[in-house]
Amino acid sequence: MSVQLEARCRELISELGLGEAAEVQSVHPLTGGVSSDIARVVLDSRQICIKFAIPKLKVAEDWHAPVHRNAAEYRWLQTAADILPSGAVQLLGRSEKLHGFAMEFISGDDVYLWKSALLAEAPDHGEATAVGDILGRIHAASSLAEFDTSQFHNRDDFRALRIEPYLSFTALQHSELATHLDALACMLYQSEQVLVHGDVSPKNILFRTGGPVMLDAECATMGDASFDPSFCLNHLVLKAALLPDSRARLLANAADLWRAYAAHISWEPAEQVQTRICSLLPALMLARIDGKSPVEYLDDDKRRLVRKLAIHLIRHPVSELDQALEHISTALKEHYA
Repeated sequence: MSVQLEARCRELISELGLGEAAEVQSVHPLTGGVSSDIARVVLDSRQICIKFAIPKLKVAEDWHAPVHRNAAEYRWLQTAADILPSGAVQLLGRSEKLHGFAMEFISGDDVYLWKSALLAEAPDHGEATAVGDILGRIHAASSLAEFDTSQFHNRDDFRALRIEPYLSFTALQHSELATHLDALACMLYQSEQVLVHGDVSPKNILFRTGGPVMLDAECATMGDASFDPSFCLNHLVLKAALLPDSRARLLANAADLWRAYAAHISWEPAEQVQTRICSLLPALMLARIDGKSPVEYLDDDKRRLVRKLAIHLIRHPVSELDQALEHISTALKEHYA
């Protein structure tokens, strides 16, 4: 364990008045993310989670992002708690000086990570529908005229964390698709429709008895409504490519997520959001193969498969998600036949 991480955890706990530095019994680094240092801290009889933003992300490519994004994440978590208290994580305070915050450490026999459940091909318990519903509710609430957007004008941070490493970098690898990818990048940068989480991924969603708890919102900004559902749908598609026996269920999950989300769209016709999702989804598929943050669980054969699928859908766009999912399903079925 990093001595520096332990020292920072002790300092944060002291600054926030959660206890004395000397009362920290142990600090256990948590893995899974590339953009932050995260630890489970045992403090007397309590366990808490502490998170610090880091300036250079833990990927092979040169990828930097401002550490003040930690504040946007904390504000997103506060906002989500205001909108949907039942699905909220308990926040314990944030340090502007340390660019870190403390929150409850979510654990228990009823708690599981959605990514782990998907990769283990565990029985479906309606997780995709629940995620689509909560995401739609947050977007809808943030689209209202009375919503305070002043703390979420973070488009430049969003560009550094999402637009540039996913779309702009991938455009450099695929010059023949650059016009399309650059247009999507421009669209995402200019839009301020709803409060975007920016990393709606199964690795960032815990389930407990009260439902899903979304974490890791450091990309939070006012942005385009299509991004969050597209980002999560992409993860379901990638896992369908990985797990042929779960292909049909995972793609059905993708359709379920969209339907649950679409039920809350009030700021524009749902068809317009769906069309943008159909354009953005294959771009994100390609980005997780050839962008700055390639997905870690696909081998070379499956990477080639996803790349081929993504390029086809970019060159032959559809306007309905069911059409895109049907094409993906057919291509995966043929590949594994």
